[in-house]
Amino acid sequence: MSQAPIPIDLLIDARWIAPVDKPGVLKNHAVAIHQGQIIDLLPLGHALQRYQAEQRTSLPEHLLIPGLINAHTHAAMSLMRGLADDLPLMTWLQDHIWPTESAFLSHDFVLDGTRLACAEMLKGGITCFNDMYFFPDAAASAAAEYGMRAMIGILTMEFPTAYAADGEDYLNQGLAAREKWLDHPTTHFCLAPHAPYTVPDAIFTQVLTLSEQLNLPIHCHIHETRQEITDSLEQHGKRPLQRLAELGLLGPAFFGVHAVHLDDNDIQLLRQQGCSTVHCPTSNLKLGSGIAPLGQLRACGINVALGTDGAASNNRLDLFSEMRLASLLAKGSSGDPSALPCAEILHMATLGGAIALGLEDKIGSITPGKAADLCAVRLTGIESSPCYDPLSHLINVAGRECVSHVWVAGKCCVRDSVLQTQAANRLEASLALWQNKLESRRKVQKP
Repeated sequence: MSQAPIPIDLLIDARWIAPVDKPGVLKNHAVAIHQGQIIDLLPLGHALQRYQAEQRTSLPEHLLIPGLINAHTHAAMSLMRGLADDLPLMTWLQDHIWPTESAFLSHDFVLDGTRLACAEMLKGGITCFNDMYFFPDAAASAAAEYGMRAMIGILTMEFPTAYAADGEDYLNQGLAAREKWLDHPTTHFCLAPHAPYTVPDAIFTQVLTLSEQLNLPIHCHIHETRQEITDSLEQHGKRPLQRLAELGLLGPAFFGVHAVHLDDNDIQLLRQQGCSTVHCPTSNLKLGSGIAPLGQLRACGINVALGTDGAASNNRLDLFSEMRLASLLAKGSSGDPSALPCAEILHMATLGGAIALGLEDKIGSITPGKAADLCAVRLTGIESSPCYDPLSHLINVAGRECVSHVWVAGKCCVRDSVLQTQAANRLEASLALWQNKLESRRKVQKP
């Protein structure tokens, strides 16, 4: 006697599926989803026999991948997109970004800026982002409003702002925001000391204690510029990573962002301590910071994730661009066209990000038991024809405009390239107001 079909919420079938945690691409398979979780991945014919889905989505021209994970951004800085371009990092920060933040930083600024970022990221297949910015409660509110998964950083630094007075105040406010969102299913928190050049030893020690007590990852800019290393040698007599190692910060819970200027000792230190890094190739090139030694990091077995950085320094929150650029830079800088094949680049943008964020048991691959965070990429039309290898097309041909559907915890957030939240309809008017405010300040400042 045949068994009755199992009722489920959703069945998604696609021409190709890339699970990521297993090699290769599956053809004509389906993902069974119930109560926001993946419960099965199997051939379509078997799926139709085994499951009775309340809803079915068929993607006959698509590659289905895990939702992309933007492992480092400053989401609210989307309101400063293009505000100051073609400048080195410290000039960009000190003369433009920090003064603008001083004038406008507020809960509403962060709320609207993060809403803009969420809309852009979702349409580009990003289902989870790791944020480092002020007013974390506002960022969490925006992510929840758009249905995104977010890792919200508990930022700390010694610089006083409209948000906090000193390092300890930053931590206290961030911890209060975490307590408020503790039970929210798609909102997670990490500790986010800004950088070794803005955080003193005493605050780093507090960060380490909190990480151990609350089991929170630590997210920090590290070795982004040569000047950062020079200043650390002058002030502390050691390179920034060595300083953090001596303070006890490095370990599997630590992920360093940028990691551009690394010597052999730095790389071995990251490997020995089991740290992850986050590669932000576009931002690093645009700010003239350099090219991270991606091939060396991966050859040493160091986990690498991908990030966009903020839209003020990129100027896109686009992981398709980052995947292709990361691939090309690795090949061009090494002289090895086989460096970092497409499957490894996709791993960096999905499971590598989940590992860095400590969420690998929840997201990052199409695996039964994980959340149904998924992205469908249409590979059809003149621009995508012919298609011999869908993973090659994903990295070398497709752009974020090819994303047709996005799900977070089984909920469809983008359908046929259209955002499904009504919140997006209210965004345009708020953005116009912020642009007028920031533009007025720029005109007043001009001589």
